[in-house]
Amino acid sequence: MKRLTRDEMAQRVARDIPEGAYVNLGIGVPTLVANHIGDREIILHSENGVLGMGPAPAPGEEDGDLINAGKQFVTLLAGGAYFHHADSFGMMRGGHLDYCVLGAFQVSARGDLANWHTGAPGAIPAVGGAMDLAIGAKKVFVMMEHLTKQGESKIVAQCSYPLTGMNCVSRIYTDLAMLEVGKDGLHVREIYSDIGFEELQELTGVPLIDTRTEGGSGR
Repeated sequence: MKRLTRDEMAQRVARDIPEGAYVNLGIGVPTLVANHIGDREIILHSENGVLGMGPAPAPGEEDGDLINAGKQFVTLLAGGAYFHHADSFGMMRGGHLDYCVLGAFQVSARGDLANWHTGAPGAIPAVGGAMDLAIGAKKVFVMMEHLTKQGESKIVAQCSYPLTGMNCVSRIYTDLAMLEVGKDGLHVREIYSDIGFEELQELTGVPLIDTRTEGGSGR
C-alpha cells in the first residue's frame, strides 16, 4: 500500500493554507509545513512567543535564541518578532490565528481531538498550548498517520484518550487521505494511496462519505 511520507503530508497541508494567513504549527510533524510555504506571505506563529518564523535553518546556521515550542531551531523572516509567551497565548486565546496544524493520537467523527496523552503507564502528559490552539484558532487541521503501529484507525467514533478539544477539527490530513469534518460526518475529499474508497472505509473506524471531486482520487 502506497502512503505519503511525512514530508509529502506537510507539502499537501501547506497547499491549503492561503496567502496572508496567521498560522500556528504544532510540535512534531506539523513543523515540517514551514519548509513548504515557499515565497507566499504566510505568517507562522509559535506559542513560546515567535511570529514570522521561516523554514528550518541550514546546518551550522542555527541561532540559539531562536527556537519554536518544540525546542527546534527556527529562522526569523524580515519583520518577524519574538516576545513574552503570555502575549503569545493572548493571540491564541483571542482568536487571532487563522489556522493551526496539530498532530493527534485520535480524532473522532465529530471533530473531537485527542493529542496530549494516551493514558499509558509512564507516559508524560504534555498538553502545552494545544487546548488553547484547538479552541482559539479559526480552523484546525490535523496531520497524522491514518493507522497506529498496530494497524488500528486513529479516526474513531469516539475518542478513548483524554480530549484536547471538542468538535474543533476542520480537516484531517493522513498518509492515505484528506477528510473534512462535516455536520453529517466525515467527507473523503482526496485519497493519496493506491487504494480505493471501499478499502479506505475498511481501514477507518467510522463511516465515510465519498465526496471526492475530479482529480481528488490520487496523488
